Amino acid sequence: MATAAPRIGDTKVPMSLLEKGAYINYQRIEDNLVIIRDRLNRPLTLSEKILYGHLDDPHNQDIVRGTSYLKLRPDRVACQDATAQMALLQFMSAGMDTAAVPTTVHCDHLIEAQVGGVKDLARAVSINKEVYDFLATATAKYGLGFWKPGSGIIHQIILENYAFPGGLMIGTDSHTPNAGGLGMIACGVGGADAVDVMAGIPWELKCPKVIGVNLTGKIGGWTTPKDVILKVAGILTVKGGTGAIVEYKGPGLESLSCTGMATICNMGAEIGATTSLFPFNSRMGDYLRATKRPQIAEYAARFSHNLKADEGAEYDEVIEINLSELEPHVNGPFTPDLATPISQLAATAKKNGWPDEIKVGLIGSCTNSSYEDMSRSASLVKEAKAAGLEFHSKFTVTPGSEQVRATIARDGMIDSFEDAGGLVLANACGPCIGQWDRQDVKKGEANTIVTSYNRNFTGRNDANPATHAFVASPDIVTAMSFAGSLSFNPLTDSIPTPSGKPFKFSPPSGFELPPRGYDAGEDTFQPPPADRASVQVQVNPSSDRLQLLKPFRPWDGTQPSDLPVLIKVKGKCTTDHISAGGPWLKYRGHLENISQNCLIGAINSENGEANKVQNQLTGSWGSVPAVAAEYRTKDIKWVVIGDHNYGEGSSREHAALEPRFLGGLAIIVRSFARIHETNLKKQGMLALTFVNPEDYEKVKGTDKVTIKGLESFAPGKNLTMEVKHQDGKTEDVELAHSFNEGQIEWFKAGSALNLVR
Repeated sequence: MATAAPRIGDTKVPMSLLEKGAYINYQRIEDNLVIIRDRLNRPLTLSEKILYGHLDDPHNQDIVRGTSYLKLRPDRVACQDATAQMALLQFMSAGMDTAAVPTTVHCDHLIEAQVGGVKDLARAVSINKEVYDFLATATAKYGLGFWKPGSGIIHQIILENYAFPGGLMIGTDSHTPNAGGLGMIACGVGGADAVDVMAGIPWELKCPKVIGVNLTGKIGGWTTPKDVILKVAGILTVKGGTGAIVEYKGPGLESLSCTGMATICNMGAEIGATTSLFPFNSRMGDYLRATKRPQIAEYAARFSHNLKADEGAEYDEVIEINLSELEPHVNGPFTPDLATPISQLAATAKKNGWPDEIKVGLIGSCTNSSYEDMSRSASLVKEAKAAGLEFHSKFTVTPGSEQVRATIARDGMIDSFEDAGGLVLANACGPCIGQWDRQDVKKGEANTIVTSYNRNFTGRNDANPATHAFVASPDIVTAMSFAGSLSFNPLTDSIPTPSGKPFKFSPPSGFELPPRGYDAGEDTFQPPPADRASVQVQVNPSSDRLQLLKPFRPWDGTQPSDLPVLIKVKGKCTTDHISAGGPWLKYRGHLENISQNCLIGAINSENGEANKVQNQLTGSWGSVPAVAAEYRTKDIKWVVIGDHNYGEGSSREHAALEPRFLGGLAIIVRSFARIHETNLKKQGMLALTFVNPEDYEKVKGTDKVTIKGLESFAPGKNLTMEVKHQDGKTEDVELAHSFNEGQIEWFKAGSALNLVR
C-alpha cells in the first residue's frame, strides 16, 4: 500500500512558547494557495501568498487588488493598554466567554516619563491601578495573555515572543506592522476589528495593492535600516502607501538584521501603508534561535517556498534603493515624510529658520530599541566619553522591552549612557506618544528635539506646538546630542573637547544579537488562570476612567436633513488632532470623559484657530466638544468636513467613537487614511469623500447639509449632499463612499458591534 506523502501540517509547531494548544497553520496556507493559484493562474507576491493563504473562503472570495474586500482568518490579536480598554469593553458587551484566537494585552502606553524608569514605573502602577486591575482581570476572565506594566512596548514583545514568518496578525496600534521584520503580515486596526476576530468573525480588509521596494547594494557605516524607511517616506509621502502593502525584496536584504527589518516595517505606518514585510531569510532564523524559537526557524525554512514572492510576480509600483549609496536622513519637522539627507541638513535648517540648538535627543521606542540599536549607540557614547565629552543636549533612552533592558544593563550599556549624562526611562512608549512631563521649555517656545521615534506631528511628543521634532536613526540622534546642534554632521564634522583637540566620531559599531544571549530580566507575563469562571472583572461604576458601553442607536431610516457643519477642518488632521493623547490617555476606557477632547486639535477653516467653532443654534463660539454636545442634547445630528488623508496616524478608534458618541452622523473629506475610515464605519458613521476634491472649497463651516440617497444606499452608488449656505442659496455636491453590503448593515444597525450582540 502506498504511503501518503508527508504534509507540512503533519508537524506541529507552537506559535509561541507561552501558549498551549495554538500551532502554526502552514497547512492552511498551502491548501489555500493550491486553490488560489488555480483560480488566478499567475505568480504571486509574498503578501498575496500570506493574505490569500488566510482567506476564509478561497473558493469563492472575489480577488481584485484595490477593489475586493477580503474576508480573512488572522492567527492572533494584540492590544496595547490604551486601546485594549475599549476593545475589552466592547468584547464584554458582545456576550462572549473566551477569545476565538490567541490574544494578548500589553501595558506600555500609560507610563509617563518624568524622572527615570524605576520611579516613573512605580508612579504609573499607582495612578493607573484601576485600569491595570481591569485589564488583568478581564484578560484572565476571557483567556488572554497579559503583559504587566514594565514588560515593554507591545511591538518589541510581539517580535520577541509571538511573531512568526507567514503569520497574519492584527493589533490595536498603528505600528503593529513591526512584526513584518519576521515575515508576518501584521496590520494596525481599531478595537472593533479586534473584537470581531476575538469573537470568531472573519476580518475584512480591502484587497491591498502591492508596492515593491527593491533593495540593492549593502548597508554600512552610518547608514542604518531606519534610513531606508526615512528615504521611502520621502518618496511616497504620508499618504503614498494608503491601500497598499509595501513588500521589500532584492539582494540588499541580506545586509539587514531582523530587528532592522522590523524598524523599516514599523515606520511604514507613517506612509499610510496597510503593512510592510520582508521575505524569510537567514537573519530571521538567527533572531528566532536567539529568542529560543529554533523550531519555528526550522519550520519556516521548510516552508520557505511560500515565504517569498514568486519569480515574475507583478507589483503595482516598484521603488529602487541602492543601500550602498543611501545617505543617513533626518525627517521633519512636523511631518515624518519631509526627508533631508544629512549632508543637506545644515543648509536646509538655516534656510527654513529651524532652531539649531538641540534641546533633547531621545533614542529607543518601538521603532529603534533593539540590542543592535542600543549597542551601536553605546559605541558612540563610549568613544565620545573617552575623549572627555558628555551629552550637550538632554538625552534619554527608552528600552523596548524588559529583555532588552536587562541585557543592555548586564552588558554595561546603561552604565555608559548614564555616565555620559543620559537618562534611562521605563520600558514603555513614553515621549514617543506624548507621555512626557517635559519641563525644560515653556509651551509655545520654539525649540528642536531629535528622536529615533516614528512620528513627529505637531505637539506629538510634548504637547508643545512650537517644538520642531526630527526623526533619525539612533546613531545620528546620539552623535547630534553630543554636539547639541542640528547643523552638526557626524560623518564630516568635529566637536571640540575639553583639552582643545577636535573629536570626530568613528562610524558606529555594534552587535546584531547579544553575544552572550538575551537576559530575560523580570518575569512580567500573566497567563490566563486554569479557573477563569471565578474571576470577577473589576469595573467601578463611579470610576472616571472606566465606563461600560451602551449600544449606539440604529439609523432611523429617514433622510438626514439640515445637519450643521460642526467644523470644517483645514489642512492636516491626524488622529492626534481628533483624539489627543498625552494626559488624555487616562480616559481611554471612559467614552464620555475622553469625548471632551474630540477634535480639539483640529484647525477651524473659518477662523484659523483650534477648538473654537460657532454654534449654529446660538451664534456663540465654543469648544468643539461643547458645541457637539449641545447639538446632541437637542437631537441634532452634525457633520465634519475634512481635507486630504483625514485621520492619518494612530489606529485609535476613539477618534471614531468620540464623534459618534457626541451625535455626529458623517465625516466628509477629500480622502481618508485607511484605518480611520474603517473605524468610522465600524461605529456606524458615514465615511464619505468628495467625488471632486475641489468641492471641499464649496462648503463653509457655517453651512447646513442634507445627505440624499441613503434610502437606496448601495455599494458603488454615490450619494448627493445638498449644501445650504447662510444666505439661503443651495448647491449639490456628489459624494463617494467605499461601503460594501456588510458595512452598510453596520450603518443601519448603528454599529458593527450591534450586529454581533
